[in-house]
Amino acid sequence: MTDLQVVKERQISKARQWELALNKLYINFCDYSKDALEAFGDEDIHQARVNCRKLLTLLSILDPEHLVTADLYSTFKQAQKRLGKVRDADVLIESFKDRHHQAKEAGEAKTAKLLKAVIRHQKVKRKKYRKKLAAGLPKLSGQALNGQWEAFLSRDLEGLAAKKDANVVMRELEVAFEQKKKACKTLFKGPEAESKESFDALHELRIAAKELRYTASAASFALSQKFHAHEDIYKEIQEQLGIINDKRVWLEILQSIGREELGAGRKVWTEFTDRLGAEVLEALHHNEVVQFPGN
Repeated sequence: MTDLQVVKERQISKARQWELALNKLYINFCDYSKDALEAFGDEDIHQARVNCRKLLTLLSILDPEHLVTADLYSTFKQAQKRLGKVRDADVLIESFKDRHHQAKEAGEAKTAKLLKAVIRHQKVKRKKYRKKLAAGLPKLSGQALNGQWEAFLSRDLEGLAAKKDANVVMRELEVAFEQKKKACKTLFKGPEAESKESFDALHELRIAAKELRYTASAASFALSQKFHAHEDIYKEIQEQLGIINDKRVWLEILQSIGREELGAGRKVWTEFTDRLGAEVLEALHHNEVVQFPGN
């Protein structure tokens, strides 16, 4: 076998690894999407979104500028967005159901009533998101997509896979994460420690952790051993920062709906929003990802 033949064999072998990984995610995405449309089950929505996210991750490694994969990437991105709207509503509703139960157990009738009103309001929004998902997802995961997918695998994948090293991408993501972490530390040391700027910086850090987590998971077949623990490491970081972000987003949602819309009295509204605000600050001060001065 000539040197050229050896190189070609390696390229084919590498492309085959990518094809197996991509196809597994694609099949999962299509299957979970189909199941999600039947009953909008929480886990089906979640898994369809996760597999879609991993597909986007691998396509971004192979084709960062989306010069070759633009149509596929756009399709998966639209699907992820619609699935995400429903999933985020599911998570918020379940969280407020837990709070509603706790309020009832504690005899806080007015707080329980407020929380029930929030749940009703969010269920109306979720219904709209589900309707949009039902209308759009079949077009984003049907026969037309299958044709695009097969064409990509047979025509484009080998050439893209031959040029890319997932380990380089991981190192670049690590550098980006550390830079964002440094920016957060700087903000925490100054007078803007509890400002919107600090929360936005933490949100950006959470997104960087999510990118590392999903890259470590989706591209595990192409990564060296030293990166194999990264999925668990950055999942923990993402979840810690997610607690802060979720509470902040929930408070913003409440404020955007408004007290009058929810039929809440001024006192119970102030007490609950103040409590949620205090939870946001507590989560900020006690997170273990970016140590807060004095903790």
